[in-house]
Amino acid sequence: MAKTDDRRPDDPTATDESIHREYVLDVRIVERETPAGATVYRFEGPHHGGVEFDTPESAELYADVYFDVNGFDEDGVGPRGVPPAIIQAGRDTLVAYFLTQEYADELWLASYYGVKPEKVDRYVRRVRKRAAKIREGAADRGLT
Repeated sequence: MAKTDDRRPDDPTATDESIHREYVLDVRIVERETPAGATVYRFEGPHHGGVEFDTPESAELYADVYFDVNGFDEDGVGPRGVPPAIIQAGRDTLVAYFLTQEYADELWLASYYGVKPEKVDRYVRRVRKRAAKIREGAADRGLT
């Protein structure tokens, strides 16, 4: 799922890209086809190194987490590390972030936290709802 992408849009080895989803505050998800023919979805945000996902759902959830904590960067946290902004945000945000990582899924998280999978879904819904409100508030203020 999540993979750091060191390539930039001006990279000559990059293939055609298109905007999958555009958000306020210069955040977007870019869809591109790899040279191997797979489609990947790259999250891009201000002061963020960029991360690629195998599914648009994972990239969109990552964007929701990004808005929920007012931005973060994963530089220096390592392959299994978690940015401090996400840890400080609480369990629901941490669960949503973990779901965007290749090592975690809903059942793993339910087992890890000792809850039913339905509770994991509720955590994710809370994060998505807060992120939508934050984006709506930014749009209402004319922040694009």
